[in-house]
Parts: sequence; C-alpha cells; structure tokens
Amino acid sequence: MKNEKSLVLIKPDGIQRSLIGEIIKRYERSGLKLVGLKIIIPTEDLIEKHYLLNPSWKGSVGEKAINAYKKQGKNPPSLDPIEVGNTVLRGLKKYLTAGPVIIMVWKGAHAIGIIRKITGGTEPLTSDVGTIRGDYTIDSYELSDTGGRAIRNLIHASGTKEEAENEINLWFKKEELINYRLINEEIIYDVNLDGILE
Repeated sequence: MKNEKSLVLIKPDGIQRSLIGEIIKRYERSGLKLVGLKIIIPTEDLIEKHYLLNPSWKGSVGEKAINAYKKQGKNPPSLDPIEVGNTVLRGLKKYLTAGPVIIMVWKGAHAIGIIRKITGGTEPLTSDVGTIRGDYTIDSYELSDTGGRAIRNLIHASGTKEEAENEINLWFKKEELINYRLINEEIIYDVNLDGILE
C-alpha cells in the first residue's frame, strides 16, 4: 500500500500565481514522497492523449458538468454529455498549452485518495475550505463557460489506480522516477516506532 503512486499536474494558472511551493508543501506535509518532477510546455496532442486515456472520459466529464449546473439550479450549455465533453477538452487543450506545466509523481500509502482530498473538488466554487482549490481559486463552471474557457482549478490529480498508472506512463519514462528512502518513512510506516528511544 505504501507504494501507491499518483500523477499531479500544476497547471499554468498555478505556476503564474506563484503557488508551486504551496502546492508541493501541502502534499509533502501529508507524508507523501515526491519521486518524479519535471516542467514542460505540453502539446495539444499530449493533452488530448492524457484526457482520452480513459475512453469514457468525454461522456463522464460532460455528465459531471451537466449535473453541476442542475445542482445549482442553472441550465447547462447542452444536455448532450459528449458535446459538453468536447467543449471541455477544447478548453483544456488551449489552457494547458498556454504555458509551463509542472508534472509530478507522488508516492505513499493511499496517495491517490490523500491527494484528491488535499486538492479539493474539480470546481473551486464548491471545493471545501482547507483544500488547495477551495483556498486558492474562485473559479466556477458557470464563470468558465461564460468566458468560453477551461475551469482554472490549478491542479490535475489522478482519480484511480488505473488512471494514475496510465497517466504516469504517458508523462514519465520509467527511469525518470526515483526510488529513495526518506527518514520520516520510519515514523509513518514503522508499526512499533522502534528505535526512537536510546
């Protein structure tokens, strides 16, 4: 369990707003270990590959967006999940190729769930206070749709083990991930805390 990995992208708005250190600090302080890190300007092709690793992504994200509108008592731009998904993908390609993106792999027990909890929900407006998205951005689906752009929510984080594995393999070569030991892993994972007292 302690070897679970998750991919995290700090999107261009996170970089432009100088939140790199704050975002990394939040994950690091939870006890997760950073095992891969790089900065690139991705191509539209890479972004499309990333989101379409899951063949049902367009319909799923479209349905999610439609439901978010309905939950707030508002009319979605379309009731067709694929149409909404295509709109979301176009916006993401433009957004994520606009500037540098930081790509990270984090490792540790329950890495995917912990990262998702720290990051907050996809829509910053409805993200809990205390999460990265809840604390550092004010965007909403409605605002991004009105502006004809992707939602600016600072981060992408893998949602499942399968998604994480596929995303990590897309963004990183195996040799770019570093295996190393942190001293604090002894405290986090050692059952008996042996060796603390002299």
